[in-house]
Amino acid sequence: MIIAIDGPAASGKGTLARRLAAHLGLPHLDTGLLYRATARALMDHGQDLSDRTAAISAARSLALTDFDEALLRGREMAEAASVVAAIAEVRAALIDMQRSFASRPGGAVLDGRDIGTVICPEAACKIFVTASDDARATRRALELRARGEKVDYGVVLEEIRKRDRRDSNRAAAPLKPAADAVVLDTTKLDVDAAFKAALAIVEAALARARTRAAV
Repeated sequence: MIIAIDGPAASGKGTLARRLAAHLGLPHLDTGLLYRATARALMDHGQDLSDRTAAISAARSLALTDFDEALLRGREMAEAASVVAAIAEVRAALIDMQRSFASRPGGAVLDGRDIGTVICPEAACKIFVTASDDARATRRALELRARGEKVDYGVVLEEIRKRDRRDSNRAAAPLKPAADAVVLDTTKLDVDAAFKAALAIVEAALARARTRAAV
Protein backbone atom coordinates (compact mmCIF):
# COMPACT_ATOMS: atom_id res chain seq x y z
CA MET A 1 0.00 0.00 0.00
CA ILE A 2 1.17 3.51 -0.85
CA ILE A 3 0.38 6.05 1.85
CA ALA A 4 0.56 9.66 0.66
CA ILE A 5 0.78 12.34 3.34
CA ASP A 6 0.71 15.99 2.30
CA GLY A 7 0.40 19.27 4.11
CA PRO A 8 1.96 22.66 4.77
CA ALA A 9 5.03 23.39 6.87
CA ALA A 10 4.93 22.38 10.54
CA SER A 11 1.54 20.69 10.21
CA GLY A 12 2.98 17.49 11.67
CA LYS A 13 2.97 15.44 8.47
CA GLY A 14 6.60 14.37 8.77
CA THR A 15 6.21 13.09 12.32
CA LEU A 16 3.05 11.21 11.36
CA ALA A 17 4.68 9.73 8.28
CA ARG A 18 7.66 8.42 10.24
CA ARG A 19 5.48 6.92 12.96
CA LEU A 20 3.10 5.31 10.49
CA ALA A 21 6.00 3.84 8.51
CA ALA A 22 7.57 2.39 11.66
CA HIS A 23 4.25 1.02 12.89
CA LEU A 24 3.41 -0.59 9.54
CA GLY A 25 6.93 -1.75 8.74
CA LEU A 26 7.08 0.30 5.52
CA PRO A 27 9.92 2.39 4.06
CA HIS A 28 9.50 6.15 4.44
CA LEU A 29 10.59 9.03 2.25
CA ASP A 30 10.49 12.65 3.35
CA THR A 31 10.35 14.14 -0.15
CA GLY A 32 11.09 17.58 1.21
CA LEU A 33 14.66 16.43 1.77
CA LEU A 34 15.10 16.13 -1.99
CA TYR A 35 14.34 19.81 -2.45
CA ARG A 36 16.45 20.75 0.54
CA ALA A 37 19.35 18.72 -0.85
CA THR A 38 18.95 20.43 -4.21
CA ALA A 39 19.06 23.83 -2.53
CA ARG A 40 22.02 22.78 -0.39
CA ALA A 41 23.98 21.76 -3.48
CA LEU A 42 23.40 25.18 -5.01
CA MET A 43 24.37 26.98 -1.82
CA ASP A 44 27.53 24.88 -1.39
CA HIS A 45 28.64 25.91 -4.88
CA GLY A 46 27.78 29.56 -4.40
CA GLN A 47 24.98 29.44 -6.95
CA ASP A 48 21.77 31.45 -6.80
CA LEU A 49 18.69 29.52 -5.70
CA SER A 50 16.73 31.08 -8.55
CA ASP A 51 19.27 29.90 -11.15
CA ARG A 52 16.95 27.59 -13.07
CA THR A 53 19.66 25.80 -15.07
CA ALA A 54 21.84 25.15 -12.02
CA ALA A 55 18.86 24.01 -9.93
CA ILE A 56 17.72 21.54 -12.59
CA SER A 57 21.24 20.14 -12.88
CA ALA A 58 21.51 19.78 -9.10
CA ALA A 59 18.16 18.00 -8.90
CA ARG A 60 19.08 15.57 -11.66
CA SER A 61 22.33 14.68 -9.90
CA LEU A 62 20.64 13.61 -6.67
CA ALA A 63 20.37 10.01 -5.57
CA LEU A 64 18.37 8.42 -2.77
CA THR A 65 21.35 8.16 -0.47
CA ASP A 66 21.70 8.97 3.19
CA PHE A 67 21.36 12.74 3.27
CA ASP A 68 23.06 14.60 6.09
CA GLU A 69 19.84 15.78 7.71
CA ALA A 70 21.77 18.03 10.09
CA LEU A 71 22.73 20.17 7.10
CA LEU A 72 19.24 20.08 5.59
CA ARG A 73 17.16 21.16 8.57
CA GLY A 74 16.51 24.60 9.99
CA ARG A 75 14.67 27.70 8.80
CA GLU A 76 17.27 28.71 6.21
CA MET A 77 17.03 25.37 4.41
CA ALA A 78 13.23 25.34 4.64
CA GLU A 79 13.07 28.69 2.88
CA ALA A 80 15.70 27.67 0.32
CA ALA A 81 13.85 24.43 -0.45
CA SER A 82 10.64 26.34 -1.06
CA VAL A 83 12.39 28.55 -3.61
CA VAL A 84 13.82 25.69 -5.71
CA ALA A 85 10.62 23.65 -5.33
CA ALA A 86 8.75 26.39 -7.20
CA ILE A 87 10.83 25.63 -10.32
CA ALA A 88 8.70 23.31 -12.47
CA GLU A 89 11.69 21.59 -14.08
CA VAL A 90 13.18 20.79 -10.67
CA ARG A 91 9.96 19.08 -9.62
CA ALA A 92 9.88 17.19 -12.92
CA ALA A 93 13.48 16.03 -12.43
CA LEU A 94 12.59 14.49 -9.05
CA ILE A 95 9.31 12.79 -9.99
CA ASP A 96 10.74 9.47 -11.21
CA MET A 97 12.92 9.11 -8.13
CA GLN A 98 9.91 9.54 -5.84
CA ARG A 99 7.69 7.22 -7.85
CA SER A 100 10.40 4.57 -7.90
CA PHE A 101 10.56 4.71 -4.10
CA ALA A 102 6.78 4.47 -3.85
CA SER A 103 6.67 1.39 -6.07
CA ARG A 104 8.72 -0.74 -3.69
CA PRO A 105 7.22 -4.18 -3.00
CA GLY A 106 4.74 -3.95 -0.14
CA GLY A 107 4.31 -0.22 -0.45
CA ALA A 108 5.77 2.87 1.16
CA VAL A 109 4.94 6.04 3.07
CA LEU A 110 5.81 9.34 1.40
CA ASP A 111 5.24 12.80 2.80
CA GLY A 112 5.46 16.12 1.02
CA ARG A 113 3.21 18.63 -0.69
CA ASP A 114 2.18 16.93 -3.92
CA ILE A 115 2.30 13.20 -3.16
CA GLY A 116 -1.43 12.56 -3.42
CA THR A 117 -1.98 14.96 -6.32
CA VAL A 118 1.07 14.41 -8.56
CA ILE A 119 3.57 11.82 -7.37
CA CYS A 120 1.20 9.02 -6.37
CA PRO A 121 -2.35 9.93 -7.45
CA GLU A 122 -3.14 6.20 -7.31
CA ALA A 123 -2.20 5.92 -3.61
CA ALA A 124 -4.66 3.80 -1.66
CA CYS A 125 -4.49 6.15 1.32
CA LYS A 126 -4.15 9.93 1.11
CA ILE A 127 -4.02 12.18 4.13
CA PHE A 128 -3.77 15.96 4.01
CA VAL A 129 -2.46 17.17 7.37
CA THR A 130 -3.17 20.74 8.36
CA ALA A 131 -3.24 23.02 11.40
CA SER A 132 -3.83 26.69 12.14
CA ASP A 133 -1.10 29.21 11.31
CA ASP A 134 -0.58 29.95 15.01
CA ALA A 135 -0.27 26.28 15.96
CA ARG A 136 2.22 25.63 13.19
CA ALA A 137 4.30 28.70 14.03
CA THR A 138 4.41 27.67 17.69
CA ARG A 139 5.58 24.16 16.76
CA ARG A 140 8.23 25.49 14.41
CA ALA A 141 9.47 27.99 17.01
CA LEU A 142 9.81 25.25 19.62
CA GLU A 143 11.61 23.04 17.11
CA LEU A 144 14.07 25.79 16.24
CA ARG A 145 14.71 26.63 19.88
CA ALA A 146 15.43 22.96 20.55
CA ARG A 147 18.15 23.19 17.87
CA GLY A 148 19.66 26.21 19.60
CA GLU A 149 18.45 28.77 17.08
CA LYS A 150 17.29 32.22 18.16
CA VAL A 151 13.59 32.57 17.52
CA ASP A 152 11.22 35.49 17.04
CA TYR A 153 7.67 34.12 16.98
CA GLY A 154 6.39 36.91 14.72
CA VAL A 155 9.12 36.22 12.18
CA VAL A 156 8.44 32.49 12.26
CA LEU A 157 4.71 33.08 11.74
CA GLU A 158 5.36 35.32 8.73
CA GLU A 159 7.79 32.77 7.29
CA ILE A 160 5.13 30.08 7.62
CA ARG A 161 2.56 32.25 5.84
CA LYS A 162 5.04 33.28 3.15
CA ARG A 163 5.88 29.67 2.41
CA ASP A 164 2.19 28.75 2.33
CA ARG A 165 1.58 31.45 -0.28
CA ARG A 166 4.51 30.32 -2.41
CA ASP A 167 3.63 26.63 -2.17
CA SER A 168 -0.09 27.15 -2.81
CA ASN A 169 0.28 29.59 -5.69
CA ARG A 170 3.13 28.04 -7.69
CA ALA A 171 2.25 26.92 -11.19
CA ALA A 172 3.78 23.47 -10.81
CA ALA A 173 2.12 21.06 -8.36
CA PRO A 174 0.61 23.62 -5.98
CA LEU A 175 -0.04 22.60 -2.40
CA LYS A 176 -3.64 21.41 -2.10
CA PRO A 177 -5.52 18.33 -0.85
CA ALA A 178 -6.15 15.60 -3.39
CA ALA A 179 -9.85 15.29 -4.20
CA ASP A 180 -9.98 11.93 -2.39
CA ALA A 181 -7.70 12.83 0.52
CA VAL A 182 -8.85 12.76 4.13
CA VAL A 183 -8.10 16.10 5.79
CA LEU A 184 -6.65 15.75 9.29
CA ASP A 185 -6.55 18.96 11.34
CA THR A 186 -3.92 18.60 14.08
CA THR A 187 -4.37 22.06 15.60
CA LYS A 188 -5.71 20.70 18.90
CA LEU A 189 -4.07 17.27 18.77
CA ASP A 190 -0.87 16.23 20.48
CA VAL A 191 1.52 13.83 18.73
CA ASP A 192 -0.11 10.67 20.09
CA ALA A 193 -3.65 11.80 19.31
CA ALA A 194 -2.66 12.82 15.80
CA PHE A 195 -1.02 9.44 15.23
CA LYS A 196 -4.09 7.62 16.49
CA ALA A 197 -6.30 9.61 14.11
CA ALA A 198 -3.95 9.04 11.16
CA LEU A 199 -3.69 5.32 11.88
CA ALA A 200 -7.48 5.06 11.88
CA ILE A 201 -7.55 6.67 8.43
CA VAL A 202 -4.91 4.23 7.15
CA GLU A 203 -6.69 1.21 8.62
CA ALA A 204 -9.96 2.28 6.97
CA ALA A 205 -8.15 2.58 3.64
CA LEU A 206 -6.60 -0.87 4.14
CA ALA A 207 -10.03 -2.32 4.84
CA ARG A 208 -11.42 -0.77 1.65
CA ALA A 209 -8.50 -2.14 -0.35
CA ARG A 210 -9.05 -5.65 1.02
CA THR A 211 -12.75 -5.45 0.21
CA ARG A 212 -12.04 -4.44 -3.38
CA ALA A 213 -9.46 -7.20 -3.73
CA ALA A 214 -11.95 -9.77 -2.48
CA VAL A 215 -14.65 -8.81 -4.99
